[in-house]
Amino acid sequence: MGNTLSCCVSPGASPTLSGRSGLRGQELRHQERTDAYRVEAELREAESSPGTNLQHISDREAPEDMNFESNPSDHPRASTIFLSKSQPDVREKRKSNHINHVSPGQLSKKYSSCSTIFIDDSTVSQPNLKSTIKCVTLAIYYHTKNRDSDRSIDIFDEKMHPLTKEEVPVDYYKRDPEHKHIYRFIRTLFSAAQLTAECAIVTLVYLERLLTYAEIDICPSNWKRIVLGAILLASKVWDDQAVWNVDYCQILKDMTVEDMNEMERQFLELLQFNINVPASVYAKYYFDLRSLADDNNMNFPLEPLSKERAQKLEAISRLCEDKYKDMGKAAIRRTLSADNLIGINRSNAILS
Repeated sequence: MGNTLSCCVSPGASPTLSGRSGLRGQELRHQERTDAYRVEAELREAESSPGTNLQHISDREAPEDMNFESNPSDHPRASTIFLSKSQPDVREKRKSNHINHVSPGQLSKKYSSCSTIFIDDSTVSQPNLKSTIKCVTLAIYYHTKNRDSDRSIDIFDEKMHPLTKEEVPVDYYKRDPEHKHIYRFIRTLFSAAQLTAECAIVTLVYLERLLTYAEIDICPSNWKRIVLGAILLASKVWDDQAVWNVDYCQILKDMTVEDMNEMERQFLELLQFNINVPASVYAKYYFDLRSLADDNNMNFPLEPLSKERAQKLEAISRLCEDKYKDMGKAAIRRTLSADNLIGINRSNAILS
């Protein structure tokens, strides 16, 4: 009997239920606010880039765990194709010399001594033009000689798109070009168009990227047009004052501008418009070309270090040293224990 509301205010019932419902309500309100913030953020992001759903180029790059061996022109850790294709010939040559006891003959390579220091004028930033072209042509020679098959595309076939009016031989696809023929063809283009040595290295990068992306081989039927397309693209990307397609038609007088334009367009499409050459990839190709030269006894020209050259190198070294010293001060300013790394003791150079 008594008050019927007494059960609703009992200590053990209603307070617990109301507490649980309060917590559940707070969670729901928090979830609603979170969803609202998320939707608002998505709307702001959509408004900031209206009508564009393209990924950034860094998002379209290959993942880290992909096979690096198939992309040497994109990743600095992948070995270059031309160097691997040259190894069978290098090993066979060394084996033959060892079996036949062939003497190396007169040593043509110069070595430094206490009184004389030999250096070459080729660096990764300023390669020697003649030596670089020789190395690039040797790399292309090994591509054609040790190719896996004869896969090609019509736009690069010299029978379908001849570079000259001379009749193409019937067995043109069976004649592997010699190193001197490849060198003569590339040297003519570089000399007439006044291209740089760096452009030759970038040409080789684009050539191997084309072979990888398009899954084709450089062979007797297509090597000239593939090399021409790579040079054409490298000169436009690398040089500040690029050579126009019509200028190449002045060098190759029997080739039309329309044919040149179509070859360039298809070359770019096969590269998936990826013409970026990272500094690390460029450096890898440069040093691999030097390794190829050493393996084939193609030494870069060496000259004794003169007093004037030594002073010039010392001035350049001082300039770079001061530059990195200022950068080091800004980076290590807060680290007291690294202060000693900034102070560099200089000693006077002895020039004889």
